[in-house]
Amino acid sequence: MYGIVGYGAYVPRFRIKAEDIANQWGADAEAFKRGLLLEEKTVPGPDEDTITISVAAARSALVRAGIDPQLIGACYIGSESHPYAVKPSGTVVIDALGIGPECHVADFEFACKAGSEAMYVAYSHVKSGEMKYALGIGADTSQGAPGDALEYTASAGGSAFIMGGDNLVAEILHTYSFTSDTPDFWRREGEFYPRHAGRFTGEPAYFHHVLSATRGILDRSGMEPADFRYAVFHMPNGKFPLKAGKTLGFTQEQMEQGWVVNLMGNTYSGSSPTGLAACLDVAKPGDHILITSFGSGAGSDSFILRCTDRLPKVQGLAPTVRGLLADRRIHLGYGKYVAYRGKIRMNEV
Repeated sequence: MYGIVGYGAYVPRFRIKAEDIANQWGADAEAFKRGLLLEEKTVPGPDEDTITISVAAARSALVRAGIDPQLIGACYIGSESHPYAVKPSGTVVIDALGIGPECHVADFEFACKAGSEAMYVAYSHVKSGEMKYALGIGADTSQGAPGDALEYTASAGGSAFIMGGDNLVAEILHTYSFTSDTPDFWRREGEFYPRHAGRFTGEPAYFHHVLSATRGILDRSGMEPADFRYAVFHMPNGKFPLKAGKTLGFTQEQMEQGWVVNLMGNTYSGSSPTGLAACLDVAKPGDHILITSFGSGAGSDSFILRCTDRLPKVQGLAPTVRGLLADRRIHLGYGKYVAYRGKIRMNEV
């Protein structure tokens, strides 16, 4: 048995409401809220980035795992917003966590599926017997150009998962990936904001890959939608994951616990991993969870997990996703939001 030994999530306290963005640009706030099924999104503070989010989430994962951090043999961070172009995020994270220098470290990129990519490689390492524990993290402080549709959803947050072979909270039963060359979304070197192909990001990109990966893992496992207690699909907005799940035969009840986009926005690499963490917060022994990520460019990773008897013992040891989303929210006006996000380009002193 191999899978998740400990998990944790982090989302910033700061928020901005969808109507505050819409009002700034003279847009129809209610139309955007209906179209995106989104009320507000998280905003990173001036001192928060992918590194700090990763550390906070991983600390909760360590608490739930109950292990010595120096037993972790690898740390992989998937993100679209690593703070340095040339300086790994992972080196700072392992130092902050006390993991020690005898650790394989890598920063991953694959648009919004970089987090599930990190999880898969961490899981593969422990399954191979190469190491006892490995840490996979998905975290982002995602970007959206002012006035663009992405500005309503691009948010901040992330989740961390310690993989191992003993004292599991959830066993990983199956994995499956589906990838193709699909140019739906991109950001060239040196550009501050990403570009996207509008509606092309839907059917040819998101839905084709999410549906293909999910159908692939269901075929491989011999399982059906009714076999799962929870299902999580990447959340670029509120509508896409619900439509994908319904198309595949999943119910609203199966998806609602992991559907956190309405209060969080799209945390890119942290999106589906944080939905998974939200499900682990409430799941019971024997529950099956399906998660399918999506990253533009494009690809999807799918996992099937089965929760163990140990899970209820650790759920309350660290903050839950729903608790983080509800706790101590600070709403920003548009001016403070753009200042925090560095959208006002200043002359350097």
